[in-house]
Amino acid sequence: MLSFPERLFVCELTFMEEVIFEVREDEVDGGFVAVALGHSIATEAETLEELREMVRDAVHCHFGDGGADRMPKVIRLHFVRDEALAV
Repeated sequence: MLSFPERLFVCELTFMEEVIFEVREDEVDGGFVAVALGHSIATEAETLEELREMVRDAVHCHFGDGGADRMPKVIRLHFVRDEALAV
């Protein structure tokens, strides 16, 4: 197991290389909402294909003026779905 400073370095390295979005279906209006974890980025779209395009555009807008060294290499979409079951 990695010690604390080593774990911190690995987490920072991973976070610089990818941005993770939590994606939920909008139950009221339909479509999808994506919110980045750890960054002030959010977007929405009617279809998954549109959402992927909107997420890429939002990431480019957020990191674009910082140069290619700040641009994440990977955008990860984490789909979250709540489901209630009757007992």
